[in-house]
Amino acid sequence: MEWQDVFIEIKNTHDFTELNEILDEKYRNGQVFPKREEIYTAFELTPFESVKAVILGQDPYHNIDQAYGLAFAVRDGAKFPPSLRNMYKELESDLGITRTSGSLSDWANEGVLLLNTVLTVDAHQANSHRGIGWEVFTDAVIEAVSKYREDVVFILWGKTAQSKTKLIDESKHKIIKSVHPSPLSAYRGFFGSKPFSETNEFLKSVGKTEIDWSEKDA
Repeated sequence: MEWQDVFIEIKNTHDFTELNEILDEKYRNGQVFPKREEIYTAFELTPFESVKAVILGQDPYHNIDQAYGLAFAVRDGAKFPPSLRNMYKELESDLGITRTSGSLSDWANEGVLLLNTVLTVDAHQANSHRGIGWEVFTDAVIEAVSKYREDVVFILWGKTAQSKTKLIDESKHKIIKSVHPSPLSAYRGFFGSKPFSETNEFLKSVGKTEIDWSEKDA
């Protein structure tokens, strides 16, 4: 099965006419991130049959030269946003791995689906595209991964991500939950949660290749 099959199934079930009309208007008349051709980067870099883990974000970064279609990631060379910086702190604490690039495309190539629940945002206005239809699409994507794949690790940080637990068959998959890595909550349970090693321990336990979280050319 490929993403194209998943998307066809989703489009046969849901009507995205209004979403597309809103996006047409916003991209035509304003500044929207990521670029339109980068909206589906996560699916392009992580084939459906390669998904080992899903890290669920909220909506894209809303400043210039940051978002390019992967949750929590920024373009190579961009300054790390606070949440990503805290993710890297935990990665170093958990596995002793240090990263200097924020692109995360190498994680995507390792089978980590970096999925935001909302895939676009107006410049400098966080959550500005919430409720225009993206959640219907991304909920269906989560459901499809749960339905058609087995032994996937779903990493849910914060209340928004954890609200998607109901879409996941916990008898088939592993769910890792903690507070969000943002500065507002990271010290209330994100630091020390060891999500990266826990993911690999589960994958190893079901006979899958562990994820190499270290930095490499993507």
